[in-house]
Amino acid sequence: QAQLVESGGGLVQAGGSLTLSCAASGRTFSSAAKAWFRQAPGKGREFVAGIMWSGGSTAYADSVKGRFTISRDNAKNTVYLQMNSLKPEDTAVYYCAAGPVLGALAASYNYWGQGTQVTVSS
Repeated sequence: QAQLVESGGGLVQAGGSLTLSCAASGRTFSSAAKAWFRQAPGKGREFVAGIMWSGGSTAYADSVKGRFTISRDNAKNTVYLQMNSLKPEDTAVYYCAAGPVLGALAASYNYWGQGTQVTVSS
């Protein structure tokens, strides 16, 4: 059964750091691309960062460049999102996604996790 399970969300003060993890199992870990999206209340789902499982090429939204880092551990079938210098506007539910291509559109991904809440207080 295809499954993505996120963990690591929580409450942090502005300027702080958090690391999110996404454990992949079943069909998901053979997907070529893994990505993180986020959705704030009243807003659409927004691309944050993505990584190719083979080769490790990465892509980032302009809003997180220089602050967030996506990485992978092939042996553990896990993707990470290291988030530094967090801002209140980073507050959202963060979702892990897997799909055949690396892109910024949610429609590019066919597997999704359940989401983990990240709240940044000012």
